[in-house]
Amino acid sequence: MHHPTLARTLHRLGALTAAAFVVTVATAGPAAAHAEVEAEGARALGRNAVLTFSAASESGSAGITKLEVVLPKGITPGDITYKEGPDGWRLAPTGRGYTVSGPKLAVGEDAEYVVTVRQLPDAESLVFKTLQTYSDGKVDRWIELDDEESGDGHGHGHPAPRLELKPAEAGAKAISPTPAEEPTATAGEPTAQPATPAPSAKAAADGSEDDDGMPLAVPIGIGVAVLAFGGGAWWLKHRRTGAA
Repeated sequence: MHHPTLARTLHRLGALTAAAFVVTVATAGPAAAHAEVEAEGARALGRNAVLTFSAASESGSAGITKLEVVLPKGITPGDITYKEGPDGWRLAPTGRGYTVSGPKLAVGEDAEYVVTVRQLPDAESLVFKTLQTYSDGKVDRWIELDDEESGDGHGHGHPAPRLELKPAEAGAKAISPTPAEEPTATAGEPTAQPATPAPSAKAAADGSEDDDGMPLAVPIGIGVAVLAFGGGAWWLKHRRTGAA
């Protein structure tokens, strides 16, 4: 083989290898990012199911500070019990699910935590849409469903964590839902006042007014004044008579 031909072949082979490497690196990054939920032996209507959630970090400059989860139908915030997670993180219920948040994680560190669900609903699969917030305010939205066109059209989007459930065991029944907590009044909020006076106050008011609504002290005062005036006139009259 002539040397020029061999050189051209090697050059072309090197170019193809480099191109393949670039494509692999470009596609591997997005594909590696994910948000998942796992539960060993999860079944429909299963009680006290332990769910492990994980969300990959996609930021090269900020750490994850919060995960907000939208619960699927059949699970209420009161059904969730926090078991463990990053140091200093806490769970707080919301109107549509809950949040798990705390001090920011190290840059590039994935977030992982574990909760217990009082009972899983009677379903084939459960979707837990998740919003992932970073310390710089950026938000990753893990909310795409399997039937939605995601990301760049090659599966490199942000699919929502999905948990596949086995069929319910024979005889399994749904337990009553967890009752919602009654809202409590907080500082600064007006509280309802009684529409009528308290019995003691009403009794005092009844004793201090006559049938016409006039305070009892008014006629008493008038009577005292009349008696005092009459007595004074009688005394003055008799004094003048005695003097004469």
